[in-house]
Amino acid sequence: MAKRIIITEPDEILRKVSREVTIFDTRLHTLLDDMKETLLSADGAGLAAPQVAVLKRVAIVMTDEIFLEMINPKIIEQSGEQTGAEGCLSVPGKSAQVTRPDEVTVKFLDRYGKKCKKKVKGFEARAVCHELDHLDGILYIDKCKNLVLDNDK
Repeated sequence: MAKRIIITEPDEILRKVSREVTIFDTRLHTLLDDMKETLLSADGAGLAAPQVAVLKRVAIVMTDEIFLEMINPKIIEQSGEQTGAEGCLSVPGKSAQVTRPDEVTVKFLDRYGKKCKKKVKGFEARAVCHELDHLDGILYIDKCKNLVLDNDK
């Protein structure tokens, strides 16, 4: 495993739509392992492949409650609403209030290509939505209310 460099705003790669994964091999496994190490090192809740300069539909979410490796993820159900503070490893030093679904069901493939489905609520739902947005070139700052510099709090 290796720690990768996290791409930050305004790098244009963060605004591109990622391609679907079609090959499930050791290169994909290395990417997932590296993303996990990078996320642990950065002390974040999630990381999408575009954030490490790879335009593939790959994202991970890691909280105290869950660890998800999601390949070609898609939200198939959502309900409720929550508004809360978000930040992003690719937008350092800022945070903002963002409204997201309170509960989502996401379908995805695991690192071996096996079909999976997971229902998550609360913070985990927020993290999944945030990371899936990255795969479509969307950042939380595109959806936020009242962007705040962390040192202005």
